[in-house]
Amino acid sequence: MGTSTNEPLDETSSPPDIEAATADAMPARKWPWWVWFAPFLFALKMPRFSQHQWRILGLIGFASLFMRYDGAVLQLALPQIQNGLGIPDAALSNTVAIIEMGSIPAFFLMLAADRIGRRRLLLITIVGYTVLTGATAFVSTLTLFVIVQFLARVFLMAEVMLASVVIAEEFPPDARGRGIGALAAIAANGFGVAALLFAFVEVLPFGWRSLYVVGLIPLLILISLRRGLPETAHFQKQQAARAQLETSEEGFISNLQPLLDLVRAYPTRALAIGSIVFLYTVATSAAFFYDPTYLQQEHGWQPWHITMLTIGGGFGALFGNTIAGNVGDLLGRKRATVLFLVIMPILIACFYNAFGWLLPIIWAMMLFCQMGVGVSLETLGAELFPTSYRSTAAGARALVASSGTVVGLTMHGLLFGWLGSQWTAVTVLALIVFVTPFLVAWLPETSGRTLDEIAPEKLGNPAI
Repeated sequence: MGTSTNEPLDETSSPPDIEAATADAMPARKWPWWVWFAPFLFALKMPRFSQHQWRILGLIGFASLFMRYDGAVLQLALPQIQNGLGIPDAALSNTVAIIEMGSIPAFFLMLAADRIGRRRLLLITIVGYTVLTGATAFVSTLTLFVIVQFLARVFLMAEVMLASVVIAEEFPPDARGRGIGALAAIAANGFGVAALLFAFVEVLPFGWRSLYVVGLIPLLILISLRRGLPETAHFQKQQAARAQLETSEEGFISNLQPLLDLVRAYPTRALAIGSIVFLYTVATSAAFFYDPTYLQQEHGWQPWHITMLTIGGGFGALFGNTIAGNVGDLLGRKRATVLFLVIMPILIACFYNAFGWLLPIIWAMMLFCQMGVGVSLETLGAELFPTSYRSTAAGARALVASSGTVVGLTMHGLLFGWLGSQWTAVTVLALIVFVTPFLVAWLPETSGRTLDEIAPEKLGNPAI
């Protein structure tokens, strides 16, 4: 179990053994109250996390929920935002691509997390994306909208990657997959909240702008986060060891050390996971962004139809996060990843060529699989690298994913002009996913192994 204090460990102290912690430390009667509103957490296997782990999951999960909310508002209300700001159809994909490029600078924030700590930077990212989400409600031009949302993406992506790192470091080997799956499932409810409010977008006083005002709510939990969220024990241990061997070399080169270590210590892993993430986001970014627009423009769905779909099919798909984590823990992370990757392009092709009653069924299956891929890659990515540059590795994945999103949306625009149908373009792009299962073979199996066993420190880092 991790320590509950925010003070760094001294050189002679030993942090709690997170890897040896059991998931049975808390009896069912002591589950936190909010768990009873999240039945999807109990898919396949009842999670028996410790009190410390439940507290971390609850605090980070709530913050991540509103992170997902911000992205969902842009996705759901895109037609309304387009009309309100006068965005031409031909410029729509490029506009979204520029906003998504905001995720790229998040990489540099993740570099800082390996030097100043996960807790401090996590609080900074939550304040950043919350304030910028609320500020989006008051923009008056397309240029201002793009700038504010671009900056919001910087903090949003950093929060996503940091949250997974914290869960990976604070949960034991037999529960890491379930922990990250539970976090993703809680965060996915942000889409549901956005969809519920989106049903009233036509009657709200300021239309789509009111949806962004709601994004200010996470500011209310900052006090709880400051008091209840400790620094991870793995980071404290690594920092204590670093302090014993650290030389007087500081400054820019010292701050880049985690990045240099990542490239030199595990180049094959970094290249393989980076290639998988890049190809996957290139292939699926348009499919996952334009589905509400597709239903509204191609099939005449109304906003309340989208809400009903999200609440109905989306609630069932929430189990995908928890199930994916369990499948990875039970069958192996690599098998689970390949399974979801193979199924995904098939479902995308079916959805963007279906009609009638098949649409909500395929959409729910597609969302289920999307969550499965996300949890599998997040868990693998968090496990493959040592504590001293785990956040840097997460930032690198965010950089690669953001680049893939930009490339994917740009390719979608080009294919649209060539094929004459943006939905056919989505289907063609999805076929790229079939390459990724072959790259998974280059990665080691991580399920059921301790973090130190999977990725021992190298290149002179202190915690060997």
